[in-house]
Amino acid sequence: MKQYKVLLFDGDETLLDFKEAERQALKDTFHVFGYACDEKILTRYHQINHGLWRDFERGRITKVGIQNTRFQMLFDEFGLAQEEGIAPVFQKSLAEQAPLIEGAARVIAGLYEKYPLYIVTNGVASTQRNRLRLSGLADYFQAVFTSEEIGYPKPTAEFFQRCFRQIPDLEVSKTLIIGDSLSADMAGGAAAGIDTCWFNPKGARNEENIPITMEIRQLTELMNLL
Repeated sequence: MKQYKVLLFDGDETLLDFKEAERQALKDTFHVFGYACDEKILTRYHQINHGLWRDFERGRITKVGIQNTRFQMLFDEFGLAQEEGIAPVFQKSLAEQAPLIEGAARVIAGLYEKYPLYIVTNGVASTQRNRLRLSGLADYFQAVFTSEEIGYPKPTAEFFQRCFRQIPDLEVSKTLIIGDSLSADMAGGAAAGIDTCWFNPKGARNEENIPITMEIRQLTELMNLL
């Protein structure tokens, strides 16, 4: 196995359990505004939000656009009147949710002893930083690179190039990205010339045949691979 010198980790759905955080934040937000939040609403919100973030990866929408659009789409679909201020209330609640993917704390603590660790994420910068702090993981990372602050989204070449320039003594051939997203993490990493590790807990198919160096179902597998 290649000896890596730098590890890049995606945040949401790789280390942080974003789906659970999203569910709780949505329930809390709906409660504040007096709306019921059933499973249909939760499921549809996730679908809308996921689609908008895929558009963000492709440069079709901004983060502000996502925040302004997702609730309007959801409320229109369910025939609800959107209350002013719902988006910032949701974002505040989301920033306070920090459930972890199983094994994340143990794996990061173990790898921290051997490698410089970095976060590379498309998430909202302030939200991601606060959730990492609350999760107890923040101090393990040398830096958190967000597309909001970098100025380009994953998976663009510009995003990775700007991250690379901020990592001391980086060797592209000895750098590995670990993430759950084929389109953002695996495709972006491969295009940037670094090795990739696909965190694929549900055994999804790589239907687009994106180049992947290794694949894991559980984060703890990293301890044996690295």
